[in-house]
Amino acid sequence: MASPGIEVELLGKGHSDLGEVAPEIKASERRTAVAIADGTNEAQDNDFPTVERSRLQEMLSLLGLETYQVQKLSLQDSLQISFDSMKNWAPQVPKDLPWNFLRKLQALNADARNTTMVLDVLPDARPVEKESQMEEEIIYWDPADDLAADIYSFSELPTPDTPVNPLDLLCALLLSSDSFLQQEIALKMALCQFALPLVLPDSENHYHTFLLWAMRGIVRTWWSQPPRGMGSFREDSVVLSRAPAFAFVRMDVSSNSKSQLLNAVLSPGHRQWDCFWHRDLNLGTNAREISDGLVEISWFFPSGREDLDIFPEPVAFLNLRGDIGSHWLQFKLLTEISSAVFILTDNISKKEYKLLYSMKESTTKYYFILSPYRGKRNTNLRFLNKLIPVLKIDHSHVLVKVSSTDSDSFVKRIRAIVGNVLRAPCRRVSVEDMAHAARKLGLKVDEDCEECQKAKDRMERITRKIKDSDAYRRDELRLQGDPWRKAAQVEKEFCQLQWAVDPPEKHRAELRRRLLELRMQQNGHDPSSGVQEFISGISSPSLSEKQYFLRWMEWGLARVAQPRLRQPPETLLTLRPKHGGTTDVGEPLWPEPLGVEHFLREMGQFYEAESCLVEAGRLPAGQRRFAHFPGLASELLLTGLPLELIDGSTLSMPVRWVTGLLKELHVRLERRSRLVVLSTVGVPGTGKSTLLNTMFGLRFATGKSCGPRGAFMQLITVAEGFSQDLGCDHILVIDSGGLIGGALTSAGDRFELEASLATLLMGLSNVTVISLAETKDIPAAILHAFLRLEKTGHMPNYQFVYQNLHDVSVPGPRPRDKRQLLDPPGDLSRAAAQMEKQGDGFRALAGLAFCDPEKQHIWHIPGLWHGAPPMAAVSLAYSEAIFELKRCLLENIRNGLSNQNKNIQQLIELVRRL
Repeated sequence: MASPGIEVELLGKGHSDLGEVAPEIKASERRTAVAIADGTNEAQDNDFPTVERSRLQEMLSLLGLETYQVQKLSLQDSLQISFDSMKNWAPQVPKDLPWNFLRKLQALNADARNTTMVLDVLPDARPVEKESQMEEEIIYWDPADDLAADIYSFSELPTPDTPVNPLDLLCALLLSSDSFLQQEIALKMALCQFALPLVLPDSENHYHTFLLWAMRGIVRTWWSQPPRGMGSFREDSVVLSRAPAFAFVRMDVSSNSKSQLLNAVLSPGHRQWDCFWHRDLNLGTNAREISDGLVEISWFFPSGREDLDIFPEPVAFLNLRGDIGSHWLQFKLLTEISSAVFILTDNISKKEYKLLYSMKESTTKYYFILSPYRGKRNTNLRFLNKLIPVLKIDHSHVLVKVSSTDSDSFVKRIRAIVGNVLRAPCRRVSVEDMAHAARKLGLKVDEDCEECQKAKDRMERITRKIKDSDAYRRDELRLQGDPWRKAAQVEKEFCQLQWAVDPPEKHRAELRRRLLELRMQQNGHDPSSGVQEFISGISSPSLSEKQYFLRWMEWGLARVAQPRLRQPPETLLTLRPKHGGTTDVGEPLWPEPLGVEHFLREMGQFYEAESCLVEAGRLPAGQRRFAHFPGLASELLLTGLPLELIDGSTLSMPVRWVTGLLKELHVRLERRSRLVVLSTVGVPGTGKSTLLNTMFGLRFATGKSCGPRGAFMQLITVAEGFSQDLGCDHILVIDSGGLIGGALTSAGDRFELEASLATLLMGLSNVTVISLAETKDIPAAILHAFLRLEKTGHMPNYQFVYQNLHDVSVPGPRPRDKRQLLDPPGDLSRAAAQMEKQGDGFRALAGLAFCDPEKQHIWHIPGLWHGAPPMAAVSLAYSEAIFELKRCLLENIRNGLSNQNKNIQQLIELVRRL
């Protein structure tokens, strides 16, 4: 007998209109489903129709990605500065779409997934800005035209005149990208709160890929509330943290959209965020050609706020694109990793019954969301009654949603089901656990390649010896202890003597003697086993293995005896180290975790000590052991790794190491060595690193109060076709981190140190971005540096950036704020002028920093987040403001408004002089 509860609910509801049938279903799905019913093996994932195998190649050709199937598109390729970096252009043809997507995703733009194209009336014209005088016609895809045709007919491949489904674009781009670009795409999508690709389909080559490596770098913070005791914020990798998972799949045809339902479940309050792309979005109804079989994942993370927390703990949600009959392998995976599976369908036939009957051994909970066709209700009821004992379900596991169903009430019901599952004992899995299940089913896991595993093994040989970070630094990284701090102090004193009017020779000789003694002490050590293993890792002839090793080291070190962040999530990218003007300059400003930079510092100190002894004639040049170290470091800089410019342990620059590195960089770049140096200085915690990362796609550390302390530099390549126009071949970007702006008074050792560091960084720069939190919060050290640099005649192009750290938006530049900045300096700048013995001869800051309001030297950046973290996405206003700032900076460089561009040799001389 049928369950009375099911019968009443099915018969008591209205039915769906036939016009609500999902237009996104592919013809290939229907063919495969028919094959299953007929008993043929066409449903097997390793046996695809010939026409299906050609669709991927056709899509890659349409998007201009066919050339990247052997030599994959790299992260460095995607970050190059080109003509298009300065233009807010819309894609005109399908071949523009991958680059438009990457450019917008790099800028954390919420519209990155929009594949609408703009048709230019001038053929073969370059992309132009929206303000162009050319006429534009936006092409919109009208799904009604398809619905008028036979829904079961073959879908035609897109042509250069038709839009591309955003999911097809994502799949094609991921299939054309190397592992590191895939990882960057996933990281940026996570920041935008987009659903992430978990299983990437590739019907052309008969396998699907589980993207474990691609998600390795994603770290999230959420509120963790134990059953008893105080709650706290927890930070962890999404790959390693375990959470219950809930899968949403479609069986045959469903009038209800899985993605819309998931978005509603994940969105607190009445503001719905389109985490999963769905049919009601622009181009969402366009036929999918290669992305069926894609599995996406997204998470809910609690914030500790009762009004926002839908669930009390992190929960993973999975979405299979396409019909389960056509993608049985992916469905099988979801049933093995999920606590519950929600099946959306309009009708249950004999074919679907057979599919579900095969899952009778599964321990997963199953829920049906039905929207029955007219005349199909009794058929659904008959098969549901047969499935009740097989899947161990009852009437509470069957829900009906038709056009008349109240959406809010239905979403609450889904949330209640998820909440009930969470309260009972249920399966909790990490992404690593999911990958293990995928391997058992025969799916390829991206992390299983030989180079990645060799790099991981090498990392583990280093990190397994680290029981305590402080002890490891003391015992294994010996050159960074007292000898280096003392040597740095002696070198500072020696440097100051160079500028003395008549320095006593006896004191100079004493400093030289002490320095050589310390350097000989350092040179007497050999690299420890861990450092030797690290050097072997970055010396690998395989570029990929070297990059894998560095990433593994970053994550491995982050998990070994590191202090965990316990800060509110809204401060994740805007943390301010707590220190004042009286801090001992030799003491750390905040706890510094063990990182890759410590191993590179150790290499730098071996090189520094050896070079010092060779210069003094204490060591023959032929006996050098570490002369090749700068070359290894320069290769890392070329691959996109940020390298330390100012040592975070001593707050000084290891000049021999830095100049040696730049010399090697000059050799490797040969004729392409023209540089522009762009730096950021300013108040700690104002989002300087986030700004640079968003602007150029860089990898500076963000969001950790216990992060690296030094100033870091990263190299950006300018495309060869644009370098002549821009006037440089590379841009060297320097992030000052939290080194400058912490001194609260204009006196004392801390202030003098910060003023010297600010002078150094700004003196090296062609362009300096000064990041501020409040209108009067210009640090004294920066004003001091202004005055010093004015005397030298070296004045970079300044851009003052006020970042709104809390509000969602800021209503544009405020004239009052500009006047305050441009008025004569207050007490703080007067004190700086007096320290430089300029008395009343100082000028207004407007004249000093060339702050002409009409030339856009002052920027107001809206708040980073749209919504409340950790479920907030980056705001569109923030992304657009950062792009405008980037465009202005590049325009200034191209127009020669920045200080004269330099080559690497000139930069080396400037480093030595400053």
